[in-house]
Amino acid sequence: MARVLADDSQRHFTVGEVVRTLGNSGGAIGNALEKLVARGEAVRIADNPRTYRANAATAAAAQTVSVTPPAQRQRGRPGTGAKSAAPPAATAARQHKPAPPSASAPAPTGAQSGRPSPITRPNGMTYHPRELAQMPDVEALRNLRKAGVPVLLYGPPGTGKTSVIEAAFPDLITLAGDGDTEVADLIGEYTQREGGGYEFVYGPLVTAMQEGRALLIDDATLISPKVLAALYPAMDGRRQIQVKAHKGETITAAEGFYVIAGHNPGVHGAVLTEALASRFSVQIQVGSDYDLAEALKIRPKAVTIARNLARLQEKGEVGWAPQLRELLAFQKVEAVLGAEAAFANLIGIAPLEDRDVVADLVRKVTGHRARPLSLGRQL
Repeated sequence: MARVLADDSQRHFTVGEVVRTLGNSGGAIGNALEKLVARGEAVRIADNPRTYRANAATAAAAQTVSVTPPAQRQRGRPGTGAKSAAPPAATAARQHKPAPPSASAPAPTGAQSGRPSPITRPNGMTYHPRELAQMPDVEALRNLRKAGVPVLLYGPPGTGKTSVIEAAFPDLITLAGDGDTEVADLIGEYTQREGGGYEFVYGPLVTAMQEGRALLIDDATLISPKVLAALYPAMDGRRQIQVKAHKGETITAAEGFYVIAGHNPGVHGAVLTEALASRFSVQIQVGSDYDLAEALKIRPKAVTIARNLARLQEKGEVGWAPQLRELLAFQKVEAVLGAEAAFANLIGIAPLEDRDVVADLVRKVTGHRARPLSLGRQL
């Protein structure tokens, strides 16, 4: 990366341009460029699309770096008639084979030693991987991305759908969908410059396609089907879209581009249409991990109440059960206001039609009379 920037220090490079030079995936290239910026060895000068240039430290960083053009890598692949060394890690990844271990590699941790380590998400919070198809969920999602298989995660709000996606894909771009989402929110639109005039600013779909990044369409089922139709050509064999608003420009997806979506069944206005469902070959149900809640030292009685409500929800006797998000909030409220207030707040956040059942369950488990958190007499 540093060598490419240093060899043409006056040029501004987009992620896609570096991808075409090196041949790696857009996600890997984007991450490496961001690392250079974080170390002060390159400068990011634009966000849409992400654009970089060399600075005074780039040349020094590139001194020990060698760049093999894609054509030479192709000639050197086994079976092409040319002798070559073992493929580098990036090439091995593209062939879906593990790279050979490095002599300086750290000792195995997490999944390599039998249990996956927590993963730090962009917001600084940690994600604890869960099992999916007899492997850590983040590994399964990454494998599906390599195979080009789109995934839809569905389940109640607060169960960790966004968390696992952020943990699996560090290069993630997220579009939060709702009933007001328009095609321009996906593809882009003209915006006024500060100095006057207009420029076309690409939306998250185009950016993800150009840079070979993962794109999360969160709450996809709240978006109008007519708007989602703009996404479909990028997901099928064409892997292209036409930006009619920008001179009919054709955008072709770079290697690594991937679409994943989230769906909250039961949320008002969420409709999983046949057209949308057919685009996602794998659909994964996500529920709260109450074992994790216990491991995170959330008060056991709160977890017991949540488990019982979840069972009642499965039977159709209540419409709501606390998910991991609500239990984490319980833990924070308890730390500030105490356990009694935290249980009272748990009742108060329940939907009105389920509140009596929740209150009764809190009373049975805790042994105390419970009602929603509320103001008392004047002090």
